[in-house]
Order: sequence, then structure tokens, then C-alpha cells
Amino acid sequence: MRNKLKKIKMIILDVDGVLTDAGLMMGHDGFEYMKFNVQDGAGIVLARKLGYHFALITGRNTAIITRRAEILGIQDVYQNKLYKMESYEEVLKKYKLKDEEVCYMGDDILDLPILMRVGFAAVPLDAVPDVKKYVDYVAKRKGGEGAVREVVDLILDGAGIKKKLIQDIIAGNQSGRPA
Repeated sequence: MRNKLKKIKMIILDVDGVLTDAGLMMGHDGFEYMKFNVQDGAGIVLARKLGYHFALITGRNTAIITRRAEILGIQDVYQNKLYKMESYEEVLKKYKLKDEEVCYMGDDILDLPILMRVGFAAVPLDAVPDVKKYVDYVAKRKGGEGAVREVVDLILDGAGIKKKLIQDIIAGNQSGRPA
């Protein structure tokens, strides 16, 4: 697994069930609300500072996802994409990446085409059971409850930079980039 993790340059995430717990709250006014995990967000920000690219590909289309991506500095956001392969191909082309340089994290059967192609495929603990048998890693945490952070940490550790990152932050190097 370590050899796969060392090659990763891009992390692509589904949103519902990965960055969120797949729940959706609706107010009486018709507004939708989604809950995101702050530790997931911190992991994304740290990994971005280390040079990793991120993209979101989701079947939903909402301003909430756009806003969360802005906060995390994720520029590549593909919404309203029930079938996600076209967006995946676009990301590969844009960044001149090979499949083995990409980690994808999804949670349902519509994610399978990408999960089966990427260099490192991951799902949250509560992913659909039929999907779990096709991936490299099943997180110990559920979607929206730190599963993304767990996978980001796994990638940083596999690349051999997590320990140095922690030491640098303790030493006061707040850039997030190991010296």
C-alpha cells in the first residue's frame, strides 16, 4: 500500500456520504443545510499546502458545496454529475495526471467506475457494502466524521511526510510545508 500512497498527487472526493454524513437537513423555509467535519477540512488545507491537489465530484448541485470548496481552497468542483467519469477525465487532463497518481474517495455504486480505476481507492466506514470489496482502503471513520482526514493522513504518512509535518508545526513552522 505504501508504494501506491507515495505516487498520489491528487485527491478527488465525492461529497454526500464522504465529506458529509449523507444526511440532509431542510428547514421549513425550504433551505438545505449540510454538516461538514472541521478535521476533514483541516486535513485538506494541510495537504494542499504540501502541494496536493483536490477536486470534488458530486451528483448534487448546491451553493453550500461551492462555499465549502471556496473555504478549503478547492478550485475544481464538479456538481450535478451523477455519472462522474467525464469529470474525472477532465481532472486528469487538466493536471496531466495518470490514474495511479490519483486517490478517489466515494461511498456508493455510482463511484465504482472511478474507484476501480484510480491508484488508491478509499471509502468511509459506512459506505455501501457492495462498494467496499472493490477498494484499497475502508476508513475506520464514517463519512462526515473524519474519514477524509483519516485518508489524507494515511497518504501523508505513506509519502513519508506526516511525521516531519507534525514536527515542523510543533517547532513553529506554521506554513504547513515541511522545511
